[in-house]
Amino acid sequence: MSTAVVQEDKRDPSRVLGALLGVHAGDSLGATLEFMSWEEIQRKFPSPLRDIIGGGHFGWKAGDATDDTDLTRAVLLAYYAEARQKAGKGEGVVEKAAWYFVDWFEGRDWPGRVKGTKPRDIGGATAHGILTFKAHGDVKKSGAGEGRAGNGSLMRCIPTALFQLDPEKMVDESVAISAVTHDDSCCVVSCVAYNAMVRSLVERKTAEEAWQAGMEALKGVGEKEKRDGRGGGRIESAVGKVQRAMEGGRYRVKLDDFALKGPRGAKNFREELPLGASGYVLESLKLGVAAMFDPRSLEDILVDVVRVGRDTDTNGAIAGGLVGARDGVNAIPLRWQEKLQYGREFAGIVEYLLSPS
Repeated sequence: MSTAVVQEDKRDPSRVLGALLGVHAGDSLGATLEFMSWEEIQRKFPSPLRDIIGGGHFGWKAGDATDDTDLTRAVLLAYYAEARQKAGKGEGVVEKAAWYFVDWFEGRDWPGRVKGTKPRDIGGATAHGILTFKAHGDVKKSGAGEGRAGNGSLMRCIPTALFQLDPEKMVDESVAISAVTHDDSCCVVSCVAYNAMVRSLVERKTAEEAWQAGMEALKGVGEKEKRDGRGGGRIESAVGKVQRAMEGGRYRVKLDDFALKGPRGAKNFREELPLGASGYVLESLKLGVAAMFDPRSLEDILVDVVRVGRDTDTNGAIAGGLVGARDGVNAIPLRWQEKLQYGREFAGIVEYLLSPS
């Protein structure tokens, strides 16, 4: 007799697509400003940047996907391939995602790339993990290691929240897909919390309920480490750090103030973003949580997230995923949607994955 539990599907299709296109929109909007400080952005764009125009450090075309959306696509394709293959055949979704990372890295039939060319923009831990995985094919031994705590797995983790219905598997796959490149404890735990929030939002929960779900997920991974007796307390320590980041994002980060006044004028800016939002996973998570609680429109929120500066595309992507999951696809301005490189592809995959089997 089977003991499998059938999970009720409460996902709102508009919010599922909104989450994916929110990542893409935040990424493509922020690409123009990537690496600029708050002060540089103020000088170059005295009025806030409200349109997806491309350019930036890497000379993007308007609506291009950077590594944030490309790697989100890689994880999405893994779930798409998993859904299309016969049960019990081939590799699991984690291995599929890892091989799609390799395809992206090597330019194998990747949209917008000349075959064999390397990505224009790639983080150090991501490159390390992909090259290590390619060398030995073991997803459990490819991560860049403890202390490499960039936001490169948080930016791409959202498909797991959207397409893995089993709560326990959602946690396990959030951890495992992060660890292909980013196995630092803060990275994997941040992905667990983020995906718990996204899942709640696409199930029509409030920001408050989503935040509580994220905190409960953190508690769960900490307790699991204790039960298993593995990890030497690293996960428990990371849980505390991620909890504090979640609290900081909710209570102490005010995006409109940060965007308007910057590090010298905005209350709590330097305390909450001591690295200036330049790629540390916990700072990006804080900005995402602050975005989720911001009552304004998705456009106004993302305009301010990227105006904070530095790792603008990734911070925009992470925040965009949460706000898109909260507000649905219609909250993303049509003038943005029309420019997104993968807009139609993502919509088609979402339709397939949400259709009754």
